[in-house]
Amino acid sequence: AYVSPSVDFDASPTWSADSKRIAFIRRPGTPYGQQAVPGLPGIISPTPPTAAQRAARTPGSRGPGQGGQSDAGEKPADGLYRATLKGGYGLALMVAPITGDSGVEVWHSQPGGKTFQAIQRITWAGKSLIFQQEPEEWIRYYAVSADGGTTTPVELSPGEGALETLGLSPDGTTLFYASNADDIDRRHLWKVPTSGGQAARITRGDEIEMYPVAIASGRQVAALTSSATRPLSVSVIDIADGRGRVLYPTLGKDFPVAQSVTPEPVILKAADGLSFHNQLFLPKDQKPGEKRPAIVFVHGGPSRQMLLGYHYMDFYHFAYAVNQWLTTQGYVVMSVNYRTGIGYGKSFRTAPKSGWQGNAEYQDVVAAGKYLQERADVDPVRVGIWGLSYGGVLTSQALARNSDMFAAGVDMAGVHLWGSTLDSADVSYQSSAIAAIDGWKSPVLLWHGDDDRNVPFGQTVGLVQLLRQKHVPYELIVVPDDTHETLIYDRWMYLWSRMETFLKTHLWNKPATATGSDR
Repeated sequence: AYVSPSVDFDASPTWSADSKRIAFIRRPGTPYGQQAVPGLPGIISPTPPTAAQRAARTPGSRGPGQGGQSDAGEKPADGLYRATLKGGYGLALMVAPITGDSGVEVWHSQPGGKTFQAIQRITWAGKSLIFQQEPEEWIRYYAVSADGGTTTPVELSPGEGALETLGLSPDGTTLFYASNADDIDRRHLWKVPTSGGQAARITRGDEIEMYPVAIASGRQVAALTSSATRPLSVSVIDIADGRGRVLYPTLGKDFPVAQSVTPEPVILKAADGLSFHNQLFLPKDQKPGEKRPAIVFVHGGPSRQMLLGYHYMDFYHFAYAVNQWLTTQGYVVMSVNYRTGIGYGKSFRTAPKSGWQGNAEYQDVVAAGKYLQERADVDPVRVGIWGLSYGGVLTSQALARNSDMFAAGVDMAGVHLWGSTLDSADVSYQSSAIAAIDGWKSPVLLWHGDDDRNVPFGQTVGLVQLLRQKHVPYELIVVPDDTHETLIYDRWMYLWSRMETFLKTHLWNKPATATGSDR
């Protein structure tokens, strides 16, 4: 049965604890002015308009159902081109019984306001409806009463930090979440009443805690935890004092805890003055005065943040292990949190002129490479780079634009041409690695699954044609019938084996310089 059917857009249903009511988000329906296709003679069209066509048709439009989000200077909603709900606002939270069609509005956004207009998902928590928003630099969680009466949503998660995975107590009255507030390069657990109140940090120290799940007793929370030398483990944490114990797994004697290192935080500045965070892995067996080859690791996404310990996402969990493994082979490793990544605020994540709009994030990779070259324990002519997906983007950028800095690279499923134009005057082409193909001299190991659903396999097909013609040395691993990140253990192990041999050939065995001044 439909819940409170109407002519408007309803989404994100969430159940009350007693299963007798459902809350949901309501936005205004599509007015005539957005139904018509520009250029066609009548309102009734055999071809529904696309979102771009509706936006072109609607003065000041931001898309369907967003008619109440007017900015200064925009025409007010007239019901023909721009629509609102009754009262002039563009979003409302509704509560309805599971029987009948009598939905009741319990909260709405402000007419013409700019905040709380982009709520995508709500969750019923105790007596509240909670949701996340990003009003300024940081994503926050907010609450309104499920019974109405709230004018301004109550902020639940203050502090200067990112907010990620969350869980609720069994009765829904307490929200548990992970954040890097107060510890920018890790994640710790917090709790806060869902009706509003003081947020309290549960865990501290040099470990990482994620994915909180409340235990029925109310005294503990389960979570996945890790450290610099221990992979993700199932742990139980006391809420009162933050102490935890690992339940699973028990690491065997063959797990290389003793060989692992604790990465050091390093903050660098790019050429344009932007600061960014990095993690530096130093080999344990390096002797004073010895110069080692170094490797830059660039993550994918780009909306990711690498941490000072084992990561909470699958690929980055074992990418961290690969960086530890490279360190045991004698390499100095630098993991770079370049701009457009998460964890450092909205301004950092949405940095201008990045990607196909100017490739600004590559400045951060160059700054990391220069930092390594200038270290007394690094041989400046033996610096390499590796990464998957967006990390492959930046690996190819590094080899094409700075083969003088990066002596070799491992490019896994990278994008080498932004967009589809080959017009050399277009900014997307200028931002692409192939725009600098004439400068690509360093050898590269390419890896790509030919059924990749994230990055078209054609990106590697096209690159190889150029590398051949430019006489650039390359090795190629094509994984038939596989996707962006293989789920088959043996295929990963084969890649790491090839990567080990490749790096030994082109970095480790590359003639070393005697002093930094010789580069």
